[in-house]
Amino acid sequence: MTTLDQTAFKQLDADKRLQNPVFKDATGEAGRFGFRGEIAIKFAQQYADEARPPELTADQVIAVAQEGKPGLDFMAAYLLSFEYLKPLADAMGSTLTPEGKYFLFCNNIDLSTRYQVPYRGATFYVLPIDEATVYNELLDLLYLERIDLKRLNSAGKVDKIAETALKFSDTFPTMSYEEGLAVMGPVRNPNENRPV
Repeated sequence: MTTLDQTAFKQLDADKRLQNPVFKDATGEAGRFGFRGEIAIKFAQQYADEARPPELTADQVIAVAQEGKPGLDFMAAYLLSFEYLKPLADAMGSTLTPEGKYFLFCNNIDLSTRYQVPYRGATFYVLPIDEATVYNELLDLLYLERIDLKRLNSAGKVDKIAETALKFSDTFPTMSYEEGLAVMGPVRNPNENRPV
């Protein structure tokens, strides 16, 4: 049974970046460990013993790593702003590799656009998202039927999404991080229109 410490998640866990897990366990695939939850990008300043939530997170994360490999094979996440790609990549460091498939759904890029953004040796598929979830958007992108996933347990769902994502071969226009900053829209306030 694969443990977190045998995978690239070990460093992220040691850095306390794996937050609010809804799944954090070995999957059904031999040697694979999966995670669903949030990744802390920037921590709030700590005072004494108080535990503060991170200032910045990548949300709705789905990711897998293979035992003995230095990086994550697959990750998908929600970012409120495209601008957070850089601090996310910096926070994740060597767990991002040239071979990995990384999908970032950003709230402030044009809904009609999709890009590939090379950064720190990894390539990110950057896609728009509005009111949907990363999970549902991934299923649409990867042509996965919801009905087929319904029968699977949490580990099975992570496996199925990861396996399909690892075969993803579509290409989108390449854009640098700096070009992305120039074309991204305003950052939405995630708390607006919420009842008090």
